[in-house]
Amino acid sequence: MQAYADAARQLQDCVRYLHREARLKPGAVVVLGLSTSEVAGGRIGKNSVPDLGDALAAAMLEVCAQLEIRPVFQCCEHLNRALVMEQETLDSLRLTQVNVMPVPKAGGSCGAAAYQRMRQPVVAVSIQADAAIDVGDTLVGMHIRPVAVPLRMPGAQVGQAHVVMAYARLPYIGGSRAQYPG
Repeated sequence: MQAYADAARQLQDCVRYLHREARLKPGAVVVLGLSTSEVAGGRIGKNSVPDLGDALAAAMLEVCAQLEIRPVFQCCEHLNRALVMEQETLDSLRLTQVNVMPVPKAGGSCGAAAYQRMRQPVVAVSIQADAAIDVGDTLVGMHIRPVAVPLRMPGAQVGQAHVVMAYARLPYIGGSRAQYPG
């Protein structure tokens, strides 16, 4: 369906923009929170669209592989905004794994699709990622390590959904006599 292809392209454009503007390094972790209801023009949590979730999960996985960054997918509030990722990501970050398999009505369409598409999918209770993309006001800010810097992309939208992005910068410490590199 053309609308799904357009939304997938828009999401990939957002990921590329975030990657470039945040200067994400290979291996950086990017959380995607996404409401297919919002992308399709509905109200968050009310009109889940599994096929759209699959198209967007595939697009996220593809672009992240190209950019050598690690995708993580936020589930919905029915799973306490737990996170779908590859086993190797969970292991390397020493995260706490939980025992659940997301489905469209408990986890969200995109998170459920990502779980089905990954080689070794697992779900973690929390993360402190390098950056995040919030499609449809899904509240991903809780998953970004301090200090979160908002990033505004001109015209950022995926389907009918509002997009907000952020990345983490190192905290400044030391007070008035401190000096900082670059």
